[in-house]
Amino acid sequence: MRNKIIPYSPHLKEYARQLRSNSTLSEVLLWKNIKNKGYGFQFHRQVPLLNYIVDFYCHELMLAIEIDGESHQFKYEYDAMRQGELEKEGVTFLRFTDADIKQNMFSVLLTLEQTLKNYQLKIHP
Repeated sequence: MRNKIIPYSPHLKEYARQLRSNSTLSEVLLWKNIKNKGYGFQFHRQVPLLNYIVDFYCHELMLAIEIDGESHQFKYEYDAMRQGELEKEGVTFLRFTDADIKQNMFSVLLTLEQTLKNYQLKIHP
């Protein structure tokens, strides 16, 4: 089931491109660590899935990484609904706050590394 193609609304493609061109500082900082298979898996930035765009996505693992900044403070219900719809498609999520990325990158990367190791154990027991 991994590498499942999840359809998306075509109008999101241009919006995702704009988001990639206007990344937040936290997105840039995390991207520096995970781009070019930095942890053995290929991640992409601002990926459209269904009617949404996730910050980072690994197709192979169907893993989305979301950075919750100020824009998410009052969107808990929307984020939960959005995440639930994507989870029905098989996507799993890792969520970090903007502050985590900026102030505690070491712990963020440890969490990511452990998550990816767990996936590798499932793939190659």
